[in-house]
Amino acid sequence: MKKRYIVYAVLALGLAWLVYYRISANKKLEGKGASTGKGKDDKGGKGGPPMVVDGIIVKTSTFNNDLEITGAIDANESVVLKSEVSGLVTGIYFQEGTTVSKGSVLVKVNDRDIQAQLNEALTKQKLSATNENRAKQLLEKGAISQEEYDTSLADLKSLQAQSQLIRAQLAKTTIRAPFSGKIGLRNISSGTYLTPATVIANLVSTNPVKITFSVPEKYAGQIKMGSEISFTTDGSSKHNTGKVYAIEPGIDAATRTLQIRALAPNSDNSLLPGSFAKIKLSLKTMDDAILIPNQAIVPVLNGKIVYVSKNGKAQEVKVEAGTRTAENIVITSGLKAGDTVLTTGSMSLKKDTPVKVHLPKE
Repeated sequence: MKKRYIVYAVLALGLAWLVYYRISANKKLEGKGASTGKGKDDKGGKGGPPMVVDGIIVKTSTFNNDLEITGAIDANESVVLKSEVSGLVTGIYFQEGTTVSKGSVLVKVNDRDIQAQLNEALTKQKLSATNENRAKQLLEKGAISQEEYDTSLADLKSLQAQSQLIRAQLAKTTIRAPFSGKIGLRNISSGTYLTPATVIANLVSTNPVKITFSVPEKYAGQIKMGSEISFTTDGSSKHNTGKVYAIEPGIDAATRTLQIRALAPNSDNSLLPGSFAKIKLSLKTMDDAILIPNQAIVPVLNGKIVYVSKNGKAQEVKVEAGTRTAENIVITSGLKAGDTVLTTGSMSLKKDTPVKVHLPKE
């Protein structure tokens, strides 16, 4: 019995000690919370030290508005050579990868059957011309009527037209270069049976070359005929130049862009059609432009904002942006000279957050 009472007493003392320890710990926590609450100011601002951020003082400057875009290099002229008539190839008069002149013969198709048709038509035409001449003499003597002469004349003209048609068919058996340029790899051999669907080779003219590109709609009014562009390609570090010679008359409704084409000299044939071009297009110069670092811009649901420092606190300002470069972006509205724009910590900042701004040394 005594042992049982001793165990009960020990358990009671242990429980009492735990209750006392818990109460003491709670009092200490309440004391810390009260001391922390004293850090709040009378206006309800956030306590603790201000957030240290970097910033800049907004200034106006001259900005050369260069638009950097991408485009494609196209041949000045390009055609897939095909035959208008069917027949066996009897001659190939070009070397692959060489330059050919406009009008030079490239391929000859068998024309024996057409030549025979032409000879037959010419014979009939000669006989008809003799009959027409005889009918004319008889008409002058009153031996035949005007109607009989008109019939002879109609037969002659019909045969002349038939001869012209056969000559046109005969001309199609000789395939000539439609313009001067470089011919590619041929896909036929002597003896190949050509049809209008058979590809003979590609012919391209690459001096000059065309540069095709598109600019956003908001820059459409700044692009003029004769505007200069500079560009590079992935295959070469050479800086090439060109001039705008054609502008699409309307905006593409799907992409909201304006398509433009420029011409660039290519005497050394270093610019290959189909290549990717990195283009720099000079637009109008802005005299009082406001530029801020790209990292200061915060995208939001309905636009863009930046944080500025006012009276030691961060404030949100909605802005509209223009051209973006590798480091800066042009602000067209929302900021003015003298504003302090915060350039770091923008993802952690909130409205009225106390800030301490570090400005770069001049």
